[in-house]
Amino acid sequence: MNPLRGIAFKMLSVCTFVCMASLIKATAADVPPGQAVFFRSIFALPVIVVWLAATGHLHDGIKTENPMGHFWRGIVGTMGMGFGFAGLGLLPLPEVTAIGYAAPLLVVVFAAMFLNERVRAFRLTAVFLGLVGVVIVLSPRLSVSAAMDVRETLGAVVVLMGAACAALAHVFIRKLTATERTSAIVFWFAITSTTLSLLTIPFGWVWPAWGTFGLLVLAGLIGGLGQIFLTSSYRYADASMLAPFDYTSMILAVLIGWFVFSEAPTMTTIIGSAVVICAGVLIIWRERQLGLERAAQRQAMGNVAGK
Repeated sequence: MNPLRGIAFKMLSVCTFVCMASLIKATAADVPPGQAVFFRSIFALPVIVVWLAATGHLHDGIKTENPMGHFWRGIVGTMGMGFGFAGLGLLPLPEVTAIGYAAPLLVVVFAAMFLNERVRAFRLTAVFLGLVGVVIVLSPRLSVSAAMDVRETLGAVVVLMGAACAALAHVFIRKLTATERTSAIVFWFAITSTTLSLLTIPFGWVWPAWGTFGLLVLAGLIGGLGQIFLTSSYRYADASMLAPFDYTSMILAVLIGWFVFSEAPTMTTIIGSAVVICAGVLIIWRERQLGLERAAQRQAMGNVAGK
């Protein structure tokens, strides 16, 4: 364990993923979301393959005992990516980032529904608080007003749908980790999302200009790097320690939104984001406490068994 190195990798992953989202947003006016998913996925593959080869896991790292698990994870993950990319073309970057924070909250709900995990009152209260924050962010987009832009309303809906799909994908990942290596999960998702994105060709793919093409390729390469940084971070530090650093993405999203896209965050986005982040930190703290309690119980049982 090396917490500082783990935090460094985590921060690198946060920065690369926000930069990737910014590149996708810059191309959203010219390229449909399904085609953006294709570029993001296929150009992440070379980076992932080189990483597996460099770490000596090119052969054993992609073996799988649960191909259908990867398939279902790929479907919901690809849908989540597509919805998220569609939202980037319709809403400001900070707002998309804030709504995306709903995903870890929904993971708690879905884990209780599909994995039979026990969720006590504390975490349920935190989830409710976080969802209130998401509603605050969404409220200007969902209010009934003649001046309301239909595109922005649609953007709010698709980003929220993307967060729900991302949360469901995380539940599938939890099940996959029982039998699969992390490298296999990363590799087969890139393969699955590349393949599934081709199904969107009839919905209007275009031949992008060379500048747009370059941005899409760069988004894929950066996305692959971000996945490697994220995976590497968990080798050096506990997930509960690293999770709060996800919320630093809001700072970077606000800066890029302001200076690159001339998007100033609204007061409702700031307030709602603060509420969601507080709820997320509470859930992370509770998960860490439960983890410490379970570790203490296992140690106590081991001591008893050893006597």
